[in-house]
Amino acid sequence: MKRSEVMSLLILLMLAFNIVGSKATETFSSSVEVDRVLSLPGQPSNPSISQYSGYITVNQNYGRALFYWFFEALSQPSDKPLLLWFNGGPGCSSIGYGAAVEIGPLTVNEKGDGLLFNNFTWIQEANVLFVESPVGVGFSYTNTSSDLTSLEDKFVAEDAYSFVVNWLARYTQFKDQDLYLVGESYAGHYIPQLAELIFDRNNSTKINLKGFIVGNPLTDDYYDSKGLLEYAWSHSVISDEQYNKTKDVCDFKELYWSSECTTAMNVVFGKYREIDVYNIYAPICLLNKTSSMSAYYVNEEIENYGLKRPRIFSEGYDPCYSIYAEEYFNRVDVQTSLHANTNRKSANTSVKWEVCKDSILNTYNMTVQSVLPIYNKLIQGGLKIWIYSGDVDGRVPVIGSRYCVESLGLPVKTPWRSWFHNRQVGGRLVEYDGLTLVTVRGAGHLVPLNKPSEALALLHSFLTGEDLSPQRDN
Repeated sequence: MKRSEVMSLLILLMLAFNIVGSKATETFSSSVEVDRVLSLPGQPSNPSISQYSGYITVNQNYGRALFYWFFEALSQPSDKPLLLWFNGGPGCSSIGYGAAVEIGPLTVNEKGDGLLFNNFTWIQEANVLFVESPVGVGFSYTNTSSDLTSLEDKFVAEDAYSFVVNWLARYTQFKDQDLYLVGESYAGHYIPQLAELIFDRNNSTKINLKGFIVGNPLTDDYYDSKGLLEYAWSHSVISDEQYNKTKDVCDFKELYWSSECTTAMNVVFGKYREIDVYNIYAPICLLNKTSSMSAYYVNEEIENYGLKRPRIFSEGYDPCYSIYAEEYFNRVDVQTSLHANTNRKSANTSVKWEVCKDSILNTYNMTVQSVLPIYNKLIQGGLKIWIYSGDVDGRVPVIGSRYCVESLGLPVKTPWRSWFHNRQVGGRLVEYDGLTLVTVRGAGHLVPLNKPSEALALLHSFLTGEDLSPQRDN
């Protein structure tokens, strides 16, 4: 029997003995109950899933609200931690990726007209809260149009902090439970900056933040750019000549890329255009693509914007999944079930839901060059911090993440070693004093999509403190 079949059987047995579907939600206030999702079009009947979705206002004066989708843990939600998940981009939806493709309990099928139960959903380990951030992403909105041209790291962190405070004020039964921030890609900026705000303000507003875990995260301009180039060369994407030429003309320590560096990096991304930069050994989707997904192929040259970083093109592993998600979440009956698009005013009502919003991607002001100083601060503050990295991602490669972690100069507690899963090497890890770096073998930019069983095992280890197996079990 396959592992997925075994897990499905176990879940059904749990249901039969009334372990799943705790009645903790009966204590929710009436203001929360209006956000309960009774059922979604095409949702499987088993297992029973407790879910809520709607809006949390983050700025009353400007009319800003972030959309969320929340799932209680399959069993004993009152005893399990709360995970707050972010996707990056900037401009990509946590609903379209994290919830519907990676770690949520309901994934969109290949026709885009129904849902499937995810046997490796993270709600087996925790209560999971997905938020579409910043405003303008997915169903999240603002009634002040100038907000959409003012998006930058501090702005987004403040709105995210307001979201956490206001969400916990509504879902009071989770206020004292352990909170962990989780996400990937440009959430490598969102999450440490939000964690710092919570940490700094915890004297006035108590939030039980215990730590965070980020996957293939953008962390530091210099190391991420250096790692991107070296990964392309070391994995035979570019020639020796192109590698040496790009090294010669690019000083990634400089705030602005020169025109020569921009030209050279365009050649690097040009080679990645032939394959999937987010999973270099995976086949690309050959379906007809919507215009909103064109950026996925890195098919636009990087203009000399005076930016140190090129734009972070759409975050997905397989653009076909994005197409399915867009078909599903643009259905009126789906949006009605999710209580989406209910509070927008006039000009915003007919906005199409997109997995990644190019307009945000193109105007977002990346104001922070490195979040490594935040790592130092929060490590000293005692938060639990993990970085995980799919090792076949070319866009935010493991080489760059290793450079970032090593630059912190932390003492090594557990030297670099393999970890095993289902009797195979799941990846490698090194444990420092205050931070753990874990790689996932054969996974790309979206680790839970490529290696769902390994990702679930990784989360279990992070939350419980149980070691990822150091040996091949018999």
